Amino acid sequence: MEPPAAACGLLSVAGTEVRAGRREPCVLSLGRRNGRYGIVIHSQKKENSDPDYIPINSRFKCVQEAEETLLIDIATNTGCKVRIQGDQTAERLFEIPDEERCLGFLSEVQSIQEAHLKASLPEPKDSASWHQVEKNLPGLSQASSSGALGFEDDFSALSLEEKRNMQNHQTGSHREPPPPPVPQNRQFHREATSRDQPKVTNTMRKMFLPSTQLGQREGLIKHVLAKREKAYVNLHNFRFFVGTWNVNGQSPDSGLEPWLVCDAEPPDFYCIGFQELDLSTEAFFYLDSQKEQEWLTAVEKSLHPQAKYKKVQIVRLVGMMLLVFAKKDHLSNIREIMTESVGTGIMGKMGNKGGVAMRFVFHNTTFCIVNSHLAAHVEDFERRNQDYKDICARMSFVTPDDSLTQFNIMKHDVVIWLGDLNYRLCLPDASEVKSLISKNELQKLLTYDQLNIQRTQKKAFADFTEGDIKFIPTYKYDSKTDRWDSSGKCRVPAWCDRILWRGGNINQLRYCSHMELKTSDHKPVSALFRIGVKVVDEQKYRKLFEDIVRLMDRMENDFLPSLELSRREFEFENVKFRQLQKQKFQITNNGQVTCHFTFIPKLNDSHYCKPWLRAEPCEGYLEPDESMDISLDVYVSKDSVTLLNSGEDKIEDILVLHLDRGKDYFLTISGTYLPSCFGTSLEALCRMRRPIREVPVTKLIDLGEDSFLEKEKSVLPLGSLDGEDASGMPLQVPKEIWLLVDHLFKHACHQEDLFQTPGMQEELEQIIDCLDTSIPETIPGSNHSVAEALLIFLEALPEPVICYELYQRCLDWSHNSRLCRQVIFQLPRCHRSVFQYLMLFLRELLKYSEDNNVSVAMIAALFSSLLLRPPPNLMAKQTQQDRQRAINFLYSFLLAGDEE
Repeated sequence: MEPPAAACGLLSVAGTEVRAGRREPCVLSLGRRNGRYGIVIHSQKKENSDPDYIPINSRFKCVQEAEETLLIDIATNTGCKVRIQGDQTAERLFEIPDEERCLGFLSEVQSIQEAHLKASLPEPKDSASWHQVEKNLPGLSQASSSGALGFEDDFSALSLEEKRNMQNHQTGSHREPPPPPVPQNRQFHREATSRDQPKVTNTMRKMFLPSTQLGQREGLIKHVLAKREKAYVNLHNFRFFVGTWNVNGQSPDSGLEPWLVCDAEPPDFYCIGFQELDLSTEAFFYLDSQKEQEWLTAVEKSLHPQAKYKKVQIVRLVGMMLLVFAKKDHLSNIREIMTESVGTGIMGKMGNKGGVAMRFVFHNTTFCIVNSHLAAHVEDFERRNQDYKDICARMSFVTPDDSLTQFNIMKHDVVIWLGDLNYRLCLPDASEVKSLISKNELQKLLTYDQLNIQRTQKKAFADFTEGDIKFIPTYKYDSKTDRWDSSGKCRVPAWCDRILWRGGNINQLRYCSHMELKTSDHKPVSALFRIGVKVVDEQKYRKLFEDIVRLMDRMENDFLPSLELSRREFEFENVKFRQLQKQKFQITNNGQVTCHFTFIPKLNDSHYCKPWLRAEPCEGYLEPDESMDISLDVYVSKDSVTLLNSGEDKIEDILVLHLDRGKDYFLTISGTYLPSCFGTSLEALCRMRRPIREVPVTKLIDLGEDSFLEKEKSVLPLGSLDGEDASGMPLQVPKEIWLLVDHLFKHACHQEDLFQTPGMQEELEQIIDCLDTSIPETIPGSNHSVAEALLIFLEALPEPVICYELYQRCLDWSHNSRLCRQVIFQLPRCHRSVFQYLMLFLRELLKYSEDNNVSVAMIAALFSSLLLRPPPNLMAKQTQQDRQRAINFLYSFLLAGDEE
């Protein structure tokens, strides 16, 4: 096909359009209608009709697809594949055989779209990227579409260098600086555009979006400004009051002034944490608590009378609550307020233990305040260490604009950690401890303090500082008195309630307890800090900003960024369920300009990696000659275990490490996965007599495909796992459930706080391995670990014990015990057997509630969330009323007689 005259010249390319597997010859050219440029598509099929026209505007996308994204080895040059999408046009795919001509054409398209940006105001939906581009680039807002960049002139006749110079002139030093950035050596920012809009690349794809180029440039400027922050900030001191109190489920019975107003000078900030705010079963399962308002009101009434305060934010998880107040005149300098919570109770999510946190930026200093309640009992210091590590690993603040910017606890200038940390004294004799306290030999006692020992051994809070303790232990007292615990348990006194910090420019002025308040069996603790906060000098900041912009203008024209990777292939051997594996590699900026890297999704993917993989950090900035370690973490959770068990997914992935204005680097991930009974269906497990590791993968797939095809058959008695007369008949319940429940029935009916205390991670790994590889006579680990293993097993089932299809019927009939029983008889055979077996065990467990502290309300709430889960499409829509009806459904079985 001969191209039309209008399409001839340097600004046209011939190729084919791919539609529904068919290829139609066409010519792409640049044209102009009504003074605006666009792509003109001349198709052979529409030879006698007007060509299609796609205007180049802010919503125009043009992507060059490289063959390596398809993971195909191409020995010869097959040209380019280009995807084009317009404002009101669906995406269209073109193949251009002449690669050199195609790249030249795409370069012209890019130049025109960049010019379009600089000739018009940014659109409202992009205006939030960084800090409102239109305010920062007055030169752009004054440009018109017909003059500033010569749209009405012969734009195509300009050389590429002339166009670049024109664009650099527009974004040069005549700009207003944006608000100062927070230092990025502690954070890895992701611009708002980078999640949805792939960057311009040389090897994988090209995306011509106006906000992309600006986002990259603004991100680099922001990074350099943060690196040189000391040049434009001054330290100003502010006073922070920090307090913690375990209130033992009590309501306030007196004013809190002895605690909150113990300094003559009013503080600038109050950071106040409570634990055991509410001990009711309802609060334990995330329901609202009236105690929250009671204590909030009590605090507000007791703040320092010589200043006016406003609440910055509040966050609560069950009994843990964190309040932050600030003087009213500071509010305008507080921004980026975020809250988060992490439960470390049973299954890593129940909120009876864990932490709540708040992060914010005050002037130019980032703060993170953490309030935690760690595991109890003298001997469980390792469990407390694990709680601390869990909170650090899982507490992540995600920006509300959904730009994937994340901040963990340690990526802040100032971190203050307060709470009932529950570390005790390694002295079993309460009388000896009380004697040393009466002699004021506190320093001797502190040598036995578990927190001090664990910090010295770097097992927990290794990077934190604590002030000198000169007050007597704050736990445990008889409520409403100053007497040590006189109950039968006669607890050994301990400094459970602590305040620690990390960061620079922090000076603790005092650290004390407040014996006057007797509401609880704990005494409140407080500390006063003088903290140096970075305040921006606007004049110095403006000058530095202009210097950086001028320098960047010169550097961008002369140099392209480049990276060197220490390795690109990674193999993970013997990956197991819930066992983390890490491998590290190093990237080095071997170019001459600052570079920004990020992992980007492959074409048609929404995320840069599979759900069992993570890169940390997933983006960042590097100065010339600077290096950074990146960790690749493989962790198979309940969300990814089922597909890996069945062989439908493998430990295989390719990561694309993208460099702004540079190339893409491809990382190959491979490995082997060891299947687990956790995450395997009940039907499949009932037909496995051998441990799952001994079953071939092909057999696992066959077992998984037969989920609901089992007919009613005669079944084996419970516990007869290897009967010779069974000859292929399914087990009544999976042997793994029988082993776990049988162990708990024999050894844990009298275990204190069963199903309320989390297991140890190492023991859980041993239990999972044991069930996957053998049929053990005894299960390793503590009773708490075995109990949590049972819960994890139920949570990981791809189809819950009560099948998804009966979920709504269970809720609708939850008011009638007879109807509830009818629903159970509608379950597939193995699901019904498992449900009945579990109810039998739980009713037996409840007979010993005086010893194990297990209640019907607690068991119903916990197990209903596992046995009666909403279908995935309804999970986000589940209401509190739905949860309560699910609990009621289980009540009817837990309160029934054993004959049920």
